[in-house]
Amino acid sequence: MSKKVAVVTGSNKGIGYAIVRGLCKQFDGDVYLTARNEELGKQAVKSLNSEGLSPKFHQLDITDQASIDRLRDFLKTTYGGLDVLVNNAGIAYKQESTAPFSEQVEVTIKTNYFGTLAVCDALIPLLRPQARVVNVSSMLSSSAIKKCSKEVRAKFANPKLTIDDLTKLINEFVQAAKSGNHESKGYANSAYGMSKVGVSALTEIQHRQLSADPREDILVNTCCPGYVDTDMTSHKGHKTIDQGADTPLYLALLPPGTKSPAGNFVSEREIKNWSG
Repeated sequence: MSKKVAVVTGSNKGIGYAIVRGLCKQFDGDVYLTARNEELGKQAVKSLNSEGLSPKFHQLDITDQASIDRLRDFLKTTYGGLDVLVNNAGIAYKQESTAPFSEQVEVTIKTNYFGTLAVCDALIPLLRPQARVVNVSSMLSSSAIKKCSKEVRAKFANPKLTIDDLTKLINEFVQAAKSGNHESKGYANSAYGMSKVGVSALTEIQHRQLSADPREDILVNTCCPGYVDTDMTSHKGHKTIDQGADTPLYLALLPPGTKSPAGNFVSEREIKNWSG
């Protein structure tokens, strides 16, 4: 039987780095730290080596299809499958950013929604029975959906929503942001929040798809790590990166046969209703 393997996207620093650290200690298999920048990724591996841990490195830019395809082909050839995927990579503009809102929306959605979707499209077919997928979202998806109109909320919450439907909704938000009428069309005034609405809704669809998949016991969940002291929060968060990694690690290491959480939004290891 092939050796087990775990991949964490965007993991050369912050919460992703701490998730890799935790998996190196608890996961029975190889753990891949990935980063867009090869040099930064290899420095992060060295830093974990100094703690006596042995992650491996693979370059990955989730906005670059060729980079995603290289990782997919490498995993297929080397391991014949995948056992844990943590979609952690993401970006957020600072509150003081002077970039136009339309630009913030386009760039944030491209990475946080479309990048995550592209990784899933490439790697979910590689998942073995009992694999675990964790999509790192945010409580801001919950606050953003509450600021959407009733009509828009109903579309995102539709239990028959498909990935094509969801992508259409997300693209409508991007176009409305470019036109400057996203709020009058019922969308929240938050690039990051709406990108994570996409990730949270995507997880529910993936759960439905994987529940009907012949491969047994594959779980996908989404989570909020909490307010963590990282570059993304300008180091304003009250949690350490290891505290932020706790819920993603809990979901990545759910034991075989787990029935719940499954397709859920989880915060502090508890299932929450993000869309209500």
